[in-house]
Amino acid sequence: MEYMEHIVLVFISIVLINNLVFTKFLGCCPYLGVSGRLDMAFGMGLAVTFVTTLAGTLTWLIDHLFLLGTALEVTRYVCFILVIAGAVQLVEMYLRKFFPTLYEAFGIFLPLITTNCVILGLCLFLNLWQVNDILMAVVLSFGAGIGFTMAICIMAGIRENLALADVPECLQGAPITLITAGLLTLAFMGFAGMIK
Repeated sequence: MEYMEHIVLVFISIVLINNLVFTKFLGCCPYLGVSGRLDMAFGMGLAVTFVTTLAGTLTWLIDHLFLLGTALEVTRYVCFILVIAGAVQLVEMYLRKFFPTLYEAFGIFLPLITTNCVILGLCLFLNLWQVNDILMAVVLSFGAGIGFTMAICIMAGIRENLALADVPECLQGAPITLITAGLLTLAFMGFAGMIK
């Protein structure tokens, strides 16, 4: 298989088939907490995509250039969290300066991107998956962010429609949201096995 075809398959795989939200249940806090409106969900998805791409690429470089094979390898988690926190600070400063209404709308969820399990999980998975070249690390990092954006936007679209639906009182709010999340996960499990 040609290298570029492999890269495209890896991208499709991380977005649809091995989506970190649907298969690993990572990033559930913003996935459930910020998916009330489609515009907010899309903004959060873009912020997470930026941080995921930047943090995944930088942590792969730090890991392969400085940490692997040295005594510093035990500092991997600390280094990864520092890189992620720095990337989140860039996003936070940018949004505060250029999109203050979006910054206010995100509230506490924007700083919580630092602890978003999708980002830290991806940084750790890049080593676990034995990614050995920078292009693959960038594609996986960007694809994981796109997959998160897709998941949160689908959930937001459904939740906006559910606001207009006649949902029984006992299922309104969190119960119907969790049922919807479960059904979405089951739907995306249908892609399992298409690409390894």
